[in-house]
Amino acid sequence: MSSRTFKRVAVIHGGFSAERAVSLVSGRDAASALENAGYDVTTIDVSRDMQALTSAITAANPEVIFNALHGRFGEDGCIQGLLDMMGLPYTNSGRLASALAMDKAVAKKIFAAAGLPIAEDIIMTRKEAEKRDPMPRPYVVKPISEGSAIGVHIIRDGDNKTPFDDMGLDVDSLVMVERYIPGREVTVTVMGDKALAVTEITTDHAFYDYDAKYAAGGSAHILPADLSPSVYDQALDISLKAHNALGCRGVTRSDLRLDGDDLFLLEINTQPGLTPTSLVPEQAAHIGMSFPELVSWMVENAQCDA
Repeated sequence: MSSRTFKRVAVIHGGFSAERAVSLVSGRDAASALENAGYDVTTIDVSRDMQALTSAITAANPEVIFNALHGRFGEDGCIQGLLDMMGLPYTNSGRLASALAMDKAVAKKIFAAAGLPIAEDIIMTRKEAEKRDPMPRPYVVKPISEGSAIGVHIIRDGDNKTPFDDMGLDVDSLVMVERYIPGREVTVTVMGDKALAVTEITTDHAFYDYDAKYAAGGSAHILPADLSPSVYDQALDISLKAHNALGCRGVTRSDLRLDGDDLFLLEINTQPGLTPTSLVPEQAAHIGMSFPELVSWMVENAQCDA
């Protein structure tokens, strides 16, 4: 990029969340693209050893951090707080916006206050949710703070199996029970102050779960989504407003459900995937931006809240 400000970039990826495998791929592909764009790139696999992490960052002597972490500790404000303390600019949202977005219950309260359409939900403990149906079926049960649809279950009429066994939650952990919205799955990338496009996601899975997101052939992406102009524009508008309501920056991706002509905002992802099956690079390409240009833009718009 002719307007490049930074030269030395450290890509942090891997981590120790349930999304480690995806993060490794995102980091690998981002690092390769940044090298192709002319940056001096170091990759760092993040562990729980904070002394080792800070030492690795110091040894790399980067001017900017490319955050390719996904899931807990990588996109919930934790790593962002460390980088703020180190005075290093990093890609995407800051520590507060990251923490707000990761907490689905808090994020939905902010979305509601901003006038954005959301599905009704109840926050309760796992123990309480296992005793009875908290609302009429079908409904969705999901962890409060996870990404990539990890631990998400749709409870339908006739289901008897408890959905909590694979969620890694103890009986006192909070879960969100949310009204199931039938219809179509759409998603929108926001880049800075612009919503890029609307993609419809179709899958043979029960919903757009982890395997549908990342396995080859797990889903099909229709870009641009075949929607009426008014609904298409509304999806763009809702996603940009969600991005701004949480104070996000850089790149985000909002997931929505479309029931007839009614859109419902499900959540916003502050660290969307950058894998070969990911939606953000696909939408960037749709507007004429290559993958190296996308990750370069992310680097050049990195900030620090120090």
